[in-house]
Amino acid sequence: MIHRIKNERVPRIVVMGGGTGLSVMLRGLKEKPLDITAIVTVADDGGSSGILRSELQMPPPGDIRNVLTALADVEPLLSDMLSYRFSNGSGLAGHSLGNLILAAITDISGDFVTAVRELSRVFAVRGRVLPAAGQAVILKAEMEDGSIVTGESKIPEAGGKISRIFIEPEEVEPLPEAVEAIREADAILIGPGSLYTSIIPNLLVPKLAEAILENENAIKIFVCNVMTQPGETDDYTVSDHLEAIYKHVGHHLFDYVIVNDGEIPAQVQDFYAEKGAKPVQVDWDVVTGRGYKMIADTLVLFRRYLRHDADKLSQHIYQLVQDWISRKR
Repeated sequence: MIHRIKNERVPRIVVMGGGTGLSVMLRGLKEKPLDITAIVTVADDGGSSGILRSELQMPPPGDIRNVLTALADVEPLLSDMLSYRFSNGSGLAGHSLGNLILAAITDISGDFVTAVRELSRVFAVRGRVLPAAGQAVILKAEMEDGSIVTGESKIPEAGGKISRIFIEPEEVEPLPEAVEAIREADAILIGPGSLYTSIIPNLLVPKLAEAILENENAIKIFVCNVMTQPGETDDYTVSDHLEAIYKHVGHHLFDYVIVNDGEIPAQVQDFYAEKGAKPVQVDWDVVTGRGYKMIADTLVLFRRYLRHDADKLSQHIYQLVQDWISRKR
């Protein structure tokens, strides 16, 4: 009887990452009957987040704010307000209003996690948003030539090939709620996002990757980026993304890999080529040969920038989760 009731509840899904890709996907997932927990990186040190992190000694709020905005169930104007970035004003230019609000609530409450929880309540966020840790971490990269680059924002600008990344302090404590959410999840979803500066940093926080491995009941899904990222994943294939995660974690984490195999128009490719990016090649045989199951579809939209189609992507994810739960009943 307990087993049947458990499987009739809304599926619990944990989504891990950071950056724009994660926020786009969450806009689609929040429309599905899912209990969502988003675990977000705390390694950002650039722009408004970097300034607030440095001056106020708080975790960087930018990625958290993006996720809160994506999951907020409020009028569009209020979501736009969270994302609004000041273009003028001494000391204000470059800051987003959402970052400043999170900084203010952190100062009032004395705790960043409390600030995220309170802003989630005010903006009727669908699900939970949790920082990967209660403090900021410093991200470092060892390049192939042996040099060390310090700082999330500096790594893509280093101009070399990344050998590995690591965080300081290495023994930073994960949020207990994040570990618990992973252990209780029916599905764990990682990506899309910057591989070395948004995705892998979460997996380097002690106990988070271990919790993923220990949850043998959850389906584990990797959503691969559509385009390579200059300075991080130049010329990477889908299998290269997976290999980088394996190299840092020491285990194969995923059951399924979702990729875009839709054609990207030549003019869009030309636009991105000028920035040093190109489509991630889907090396199907290599990926499936390593034991991963693949879901491929046309999953992109191009407006001002190339983005995942949130509706189609979330439908694939939801169907995978439903099928997985049905098979386990």
